[in-house]
Amino acid sequence: MKPIEFKEVNTVYAKDQPEYIPLPVYKEDSGIVTSCWKLTLMERIKILFIGNIWCSCLTFNRKLQPTLLTVNKVDVLPSDK
Repeated sequence: MKPIEFKEVNTVYAKDQPEYIPLPVYKEDSGIVTSCWKLTLMERIKILFIGNIWCSCLTFNRKLQPTLLTVNKVDVLPSDK
């Protein structure tokens, strides 16, 4: 699975940090940050048959931030209307 660019991207986290994979995101003024991830064929097959997705958040021992996983772009990005 890897993060991918999408039309609304306006920020790239870790762009100049070789120890990390660059993370293209749409960052809203409200602080909401949205990224899009592309699954490999094997990951897609595994999800189809097993149905699990794991999420790991680095909190650095601070409060956990709300997280949302979805397959619907309209759930996380402002509409073009």
